[in-house]
Amino acid sequence: MKRQRRELQEASISFLDVISCGFGAIVLLLVIARVGDPAALEEAENKLRSSVKEFQQQLFDVRGESVVLNKELKSRKEQLSELNERVARLKAKLASVEKQAVKISQSEAREKEQLQLVMQVLTEEMERLIGPEFKQQNQLIGGIPVDSDYIIFVIDTSGSMQVAAWEKVKKEMINILDIYPDVKGIQVLNDMGQYMFSDYRRRWIPDSPQMRERIITTLNTWAPFSNSSPVEGINAAIQTFYQAGRKISIYTLGDDFQGKSIRNIVKAVDKLNRAHLGSDRLVRIHAIGFPVHFARKGSPSASAIKFAALMRELSYNNGGTFIGLNSLN
Repeated sequence: MKRQRRELQEASISFLDVISCGFGAIVLLLVIARVGDPAALEEAENKLRSSVKEFQQQLFDVRGESVVLNKELKSRKEQLSELNERVARLKAKLASVEKQAVKISQSEAREKEQLQLVMQVLTEEMERLIGPEFKQQNQLIGGIPVDSDYIIFVIDTSGSMQVAAWEKVKKEMINILDIYPDVKGIQVLNDMGQYMFSDYRRRWIPDSPQMRERIITTLNTWAPFSNSSPVEGINAAIQTFYQAGRKISIYTLGDDFQGKSIRNIVKAVDKLNRAHLGSDRLVRIHAIGFPVHFARKGSPSASAIKFAALMRELSYNNGGTFIGLNSLN
């Protein structure tokens, strides 16, 4: 009897094992198996794949933009570094220029003091030699009489002057104006007699610091036609602006003369500028020659020589001074 019970118990336990494994397999199948509509599941899977591709493409785009931005950032950093180096060099040059300016200013101050001392000594010596009541008849600065109350510029506006000598022309005009600190009137013509300011045609330009600055500024864009002959401008200046009792100086600025006869022009100006009484002329005629047509290793051009000869004769005959510049610097 005991042997039969043991066999039944073993059989029942094996059966339970089989049943448990079966239920476990069914549960596992239920977990693995898809639950729901197959079409909906397929659509969800496709959307998921599409979203993954879209996100991947966005990631690639962001990475590409990041590379471009990094390159631009590197380039900007290099430019900034170059600009910083340039600023440093300019600061160093500025410091050097300021240092030189200080030295020049100090040197000019010393020279001015020495000149004043020399002038004082000369004045005392002149008073001792010729008496304290002596009065100088003509004021001369650099050999140029500056006793006029009115000044007229007759400027050659030809292409050669505009290209090669225009900056020097402006500097010389400033120098001339500086030796006349206060005049009653100014006028600016070109060598053809054309006016710089049409609103002051045939009348004097009032003198003021603002007007002097306007004249120099207008030179930057003033370029009327020129035939490289100062005769027309000189004649127009004398005929238009001379009046009895006016002390007028004409300053002719040019580089060459394209006319044919120097003698005929000298005679014509002498006749026009001859005073009615006495030996004085109506106006003074000064001239400044600019070495535009001078070769580096050779003689000046024929037109430049003619201009120098003409203006030297005119200035000598008409109480003025001719200055021939040897450099445009």
